[in-house]
Amino acid sequence: MKDEQKEILRRVYLLYGAVLLFAIAIVVKIAIIQYSVGDELIEQSEKQELKVFSLDAMRGNILSDDGSLLATSVPVFEIRMDVSSPHIDDALFESKVDSLAESLASLFTGKTARQYGTELRKGRKEGNRYLLLKNKVTYAQLKKIRKFPILNRGKYRGGLIVVQHDKREKPFNQLASRTVGYENEREQIFVGLEGAYHDELKGMNGKQLKRRINNGDWIPVFDAGEIDPKNGNDVVTTIDINIQDVAENALRRILQENEAYQGCAILMEVATGHIKAIANLTLDPKSGKYDEAYNFAVAESVEPGSTFKLASVIALLEDNKIRLSDSMRIGNGQMNYGSRVMKDVYPIRDGHISVREAFEKSSNVAISKLVYQAYKSNPEKFIDHLYGMSLHQPLNISIPGEGKPYIKHPSDKKFWYATSLPWMSIGYESQMTPLQILTLYNAVANNGTMVKPLFVKEIIQGGVVVRRFDTEIINPSIARQSTIDTVKALLEGVVERGTAKALKESPVKIAGKTGTAQIADGRKGYDKKNYNASFVGYFPAKKPKYSCIVVISKPRAGRIYGGAVAAPVFREIADKVYATRMDIHDGKMLPDTAEPVKPMPNGILHSEDLWLVYREAGMPVVSYLADKEWIVKETEENRSWLAPARFSDTLMPDLMGMGLRDAVYLLESMGMKAVFNGKGLVASQLPLAGDTMAKGQVVELKLMDL
Repeated sequence: MKDEQKEILRRVYLLYGAVLLFAIAIVVKIAIIQYSVGDELIEQSEKQELKVFSLDAMRGNILSDDGSLLATSVPVFEIRMDVSSPHIDDALFESKVDSLAESLASLFTGKTARQYGTELRKGRKEGNRYLLLKNKVTYAQLKKIRKFPILNRGKYRGGLIVVQHDKREKPFNQLASRTVGYENEREQIFVGLEGAYHDELKGMNGKQLKRRINNGDWIPVFDAGEIDPKNGNDVVTTIDINIQDVAENALRRILQENEAYQGCAILMEVATGHIKAIANLTLDPKSGKYDEAYNFAVAESVEPGSTFKLASVIALLEDNKIRLSDSMRIGNGQMNYGSRVMKDVYPIRDGHISVREAFEKSSNVAISKLVYQAYKSNPEKFIDHLYGMSLHQPLNISIPGEGKPYIKHPSDKKFWYATSLPWMSIGYESQMTPLQILTLYNAVANNGTMVKPLFVKEIIQGGVVVRRFDTEIINPSIARQSTIDTVKALLEGVVERGTAKALKESPVKIAGKTGTAQIADGRKGYDKKNYNASFVGYFPAKKPKYSCIVVISKPRAGRIYGGAVAAPVFREIADKVYATRMDIHDGKMLPDTAEPVKPMPNGILHSEDLWLVYREAGMPVVSYLADKEWIVKETEENRSWLAPARFSDTLMPDLMGMGLRDAVYLLESMGMKAVFNGKGLVASQLPLAGDTMAKGQVVELKLMDL
């Protein structure tokens, strides 16, 4: 018995000793932690409870020239649910889950109520605390979701989790879409203006310290080191949204009518280089629709064809090699250069033509013959003129991806052939983008000064201009003023008598050049089924304000020439600008609220009045005007002449300075009615000249004596 008691006591002491040793070990460990690594562990603990979060800056807007939004950031939401929240008991979940599923299915397409119900139940069974219900939810949809069963209890009691993101939107959809561009931060892809001005638009993210609380949520800790985000700057473009709309609609219609592959249209302000419209449309073979998928105007270097003849004629004039009145023979419109044959589309009369006719009728044989005879012994001199016009240099515009111009030089023996000179003279064996070609014509319109195309005029922050972009001069003078004046007359002649006569009917006088170029197909040579049809020029012809180019690629419906395919788009753009820009009219039109100014007699006269004067004076009537009802007096410098007056079928005529009788008669003959006050000549009209007109429309006239 005593032995058993001793054994029990021994075991107790051993146990007591073990407990004592363990307690001592704990005390020692506590002491070590307290005095050795305590500070480090405390710091680690605080790091787990505190975290610095990035506060995203709002990306800046891209605006049109009048402040309309071309691209902006809008909030979109990712909706998740803590299906296993302890605040949602089983009874509540089972009683409301079907109603929640039906609500979700009624708001969003793609899933049925049954599918939503299955996902919710599965998520709860698996303990999912972050179940995705829907991505890319709008704010309007979010407001409805907050009222759904269970979720209407809020974040904690209903398990609703809302994650906000910013989504880039284009309020005008495809309008100038390829020029405005897009950004993909994940892949670091930035295109168009979004890419060119990414640093300005992105802003600067802020920083905020937050502490973790229950349920894994984080709340801000007010800290002196907090940095507020700085939102991005806004980029104000030169784009006129109304002209852009006209350009895209006109381009799309012509592409569809001609079953073309792609096309572009650009409108530039002559003096400033501001791009007022730039449309790029390419056929999507899957949908059969035209989209802004590729910036053809900026990126596509193509052989310009006959539009390049302007540069050839400038070179000839600069070296005094030609006069417009010079005559030449081109035979049947065919000429041999070595083993290659140069042909015209059709013979011109008997083959005996003037230099003026050669340009206006766009004779390949005539222009190539003039250049070849002038420079065959010294082709470098011709190329030097092209270089002197800066045609070999990229424009270095702000938008990335500009195609490089290619104007080869005779020193490059590998690519210079015996036939290169004549073929380059008519726009082959060289490459330029549509924008680069337009810049050359814009320089002619600008009296020889070549300016850089501008897409952005200002950077603003909070309505305050932080940076302004001024017009940049690329080349102060591409040619002598006498040369510029001569080619201006030629470009007017193309519209008056040449390959673009269809544009004579426009209410605004246009100058320009057509172009039709075969498209080379790699090593196979030129494909006679594929063409680029173009028209490039400016208006008004006498006092140019705007230049424009239209290029239609691979038309398939039978028409291939620039005058038939591209010129109609040009005219529609010019007519719209004429209707909305009073500064390009010969006279100033005033709104109804303005005081009328003293009118000058209008050059438009009814033919009966004019012929009465002629008969009384014993003067003969010009035969080609005899059957014209309305006559206009045209004036240029110190000479005047009579011509038929042209009126648009869709735009309001210019009545300024007309007598009341003639103005009323003209309006009634066009199906409109006139109301007036005052006496004398028309001093103002409403609607304004160039506005869209309609049958039965009432036109208000204010009259004033001279």
